[in-house]
Amino acid sequence: MNALLNRIMMYVRNVEATCAFYERHFGFERSQVPNDRVIELKSPNGGAILMVHQAAKGVKSGQVTIKLVFDIEDVERFKQQCATEGLDFGSTHKADGYCFANAKDPDGNSISISSRAFAQVRALKDLG
Repeated sequence: MNALLNRIMMYVRNVEATCAFYERHFGFERSQVPNDRVIELKSPNGGAILMVHQAAKGVKSGQVTIKLVFDIEDVERFKQQCATEGLDFGSTHKADGYCFANAKDPDGNSISISSRAFAQVRALKDLG
């Protein structure tokens, strides 16, 4: 299985100001599924997607405000594969049509494996 780093989760204090900053200065375009708490910012030129999420009140700027999100179609299978290699992910969380699990890298940085990208592809196919 290949893991692609295509998304970066940003936990921010002011979602609107952060989105406006990246839209204005870097040309990102906003995308949000109804009732989803995550806003995706995509560059028309490609590259990683910035996923903007409201930070919890106790989170200080510069402390656990970025999470690397790897697109994985089969989260459970990938978790099992990683466990055999010594990387244990936490519980799998279910969201709107996708799931994800979290872990930390050796420096304590947050990482996530998520099937979100594949759920969005399926949703778009269902609309067409």
